[in-house]
Amino acid sequence: QVQLVESGGGSVQAGGSLRLSCAASGEPINNYIMAWFRQAPGNEREFVAAITRRGGATYYVDSVKGRFTISRDNAKNTVYLQMNDLKFDDAGVYFCGADSALTYNMYAREYKYWGQGTEVTVSS
Repeated sequence: QVQLVESGGGSVQAGGSLRLSCAASGEPINNYIMAWFRQAPGNEREFVAAITRRGGATYYVDSVKGRFTISRDNAKNTVYLQMNDLKFDDAGVYFCGADSALTYNMYAREYKYWGQGTEVTVSS
């Protein structure tokens, strides 16, 4: 079983940057595809980015391409999300998820393990 703990959220002005971290314990994360999702109040959990087990491939929702970068350090059992040029629509609680499937997917229901989330607020 994997335990995930997100950190790095906070309040930032539009155009600013944040780096989120997801620290895992219990199992090596190289067993899993890792992803970031976000959820704004009243909305469903939305796919943001995913990375394959060895980091060889990454996937992003169109709205964050060119601004966000997902990465992983399997030696540290940690996944990161670098977020640049933040926009108001990027605000929400960001969750880290682990999926044992062979290929990535964008559906939150497919992810087996979740962290508690870290909140990102974007202000003017």
